[in-house]
Amino acid sequence: MKTITVNVSEPVYEDFQAYAQKSERKTSELIREAMEEYRRAHIERKTSLRDRRPASVGGRIDPITSEDDLLEEMLDGARN
Repeated sequence: MKTITVNVSEPVYEDFQAYAQKSERKTSELIREAMEEYRRAHIERKTSLRDRRPASVGGRIDPITSEDDLLEEMLDGARN
């Protein structure tokens, strides 16, 4: 385990200390747990779109032809 120095405000540290005391745990344990939770939520690599399964959203409303301008159709749909 790596030892680090972190500067936090007194109120934040006091909150961690009080909660650690209530839960009969060490303050450093709570801070490590908070850092791990942050890492999982914000830093850890998420799954790629390639890893996801396609979702069915139903069938086509109108058949698409080579003359269709899909961008124009999407923009018209957004305006309605």
